[in-house]
Amino acid sequence: MAAAGGNFSDEEFWEVCAELQQPAVAGNWELLLETSGISIYRLLEEVKASPLGVSQGPRRARAMHPAGVGRCHQLYEKECDGETLVYWQVAYPFPMYNRDYVYIRQLRELDLEGRKIYVILAKSTSSSQFPERSGVIRVSQYQQRLAIESDGKGGSRVFMYYFDNPGGLIPSWLINWVTRNGVPSFLKDLEEAYHKYPKKK
Repeated sequence: MAAAGGNFSDEEFWEVCAELQQPAVAGNWELLLETSGISIYRLLEEVKASPLGVSQGPRRARAMHPAGVGRCHQLYEKECDGETLVYWQVAYPFPMYNRDYVYIRQLRELDLEGRKIYVILAKSTSSSQFPERSGVIRVSQYQQRLAIESDGKGGSRVFMYYFDNPGGLIPSWLINWVTRNGVPSFLKDLEEAYHKYPKKK
């Protein structure tokens, strides 16, 4: 069975590339947190999901599941009809159910006036290759957009937009607490992992 959702358009990739230069955080976007050169914005909406945005140099995300509440339980890729689908299961602490995701992901390398920019797009999809599992809540609303380039100083400039609706009853106070506490901790761990990563010679 072909995965639903189809491919991403050229326009979608270039839109993300543009936000790397100037994140579109006007309107209802609220600056939630600034740490380690990274700005996190949240989009206020009357929905059950918890929107959030991130920006470093220009980096932003929009909504996120409670990062730090869950941990990766299972993650793998599978080729289906010429497209790469990803299965990701997040283990939540008792008494919450685990969440899982099935999404399509594509990477492109763009040239913007001689600058090399990598753009990754991902969104939830469905496929008979990944049936729903008992005791696990399938997240059907997931989207991520990422653009990254060298800053010319041994670092990177990054833009990220992230949204998912984990479903169920997760208190807003818990999501807010994790956003303010779990995200900085995650970013610190990410930076440490980056410095330990073997450099190309």
